[in-house]
Amino acid sequence: MKKPELDRRDFIKGAVVGGAAAAGATTAITPIDIAQAEPAPAAPTAAPQAAGYEFLNLDEAAFIEAMVDHMIPADDISPKGTDLGVNIYIDRALAGSWGKGDRLYMQGPWKPGAPSQGYQLPLTPAQLYRASIEAANTHCRKTYGQSFDRLEAAQREEVLVGLSTGKIKFDSGLPVRTFWTTLYQTVIEGMYSDPIYGGNRNKAGWAIIGFPGAIAVHRDHVESYRGKPFPSKPLGIADLS
Repeated sequence: MKKPELDRRDFIKGAVVGGAAAAGATTAITPIDIAQAEPAPAAPTAAPQAAGYEFLNLDEAAFIEAMVDHMIPADDISPKGTDLGVNIYIDRALAGSWGKGDRLYMQGPWKPGAPSQGYQLPLTPAQLYRASIEAANTHCRKTYGQSFDRLEAAQREEVLVGLSTGKIKFDSGLPVRTFWTTLYQTVIEGMYSDPIYGGNRNKAGWAIIGFPGAIAVHRDHVESYRGKPFPSKPLGIADLS
């Protein structure tokens, strides 16, 4: 794996730092912003849904696939992001109750919140993802003349760094750093969550970090394998069902 692509070790190490920084940068969204950001009702001209996806349409799927493959490139450690199923995890999460905001309080008022108050937007995660992908592609077309999935590796790097630092601003007023934090968190989850949720295909993410899986108790192994690699093949929820 070569620079300037995001190094996987930097990517994993930066997850907590990036999330904490973004939490303090919540931006108020006005009713006008909501009208601009919230997806329009389905229409005959809407982009068709990508094959095999429950939520993402063709343009969104292309963005996500290019993004996860850039952030998690194939090397001697692991497969690339799409081969790990990170894109599928994200799609399933957006199509499910989390993406729909089923457990979010969505009645307002919509004011800037403190980092300790968590997510403070009038958009569900799925709406934030959809509107932000469209805004990111708009930025890419203005800056590079084509959408994110068609950019060169160095250009994709510039875009991802711009999103992570807040250097890029969306014309719609959507909070870029909040989108980046949400996106980053779902990529991490897709790489390391149980395979039953669509990502971490073949438990490859667990194998990278030596995680033994969803075994309830490991105390019997502590002394036997102290200072040595744990040889057990990772077990997922489906393996124990």
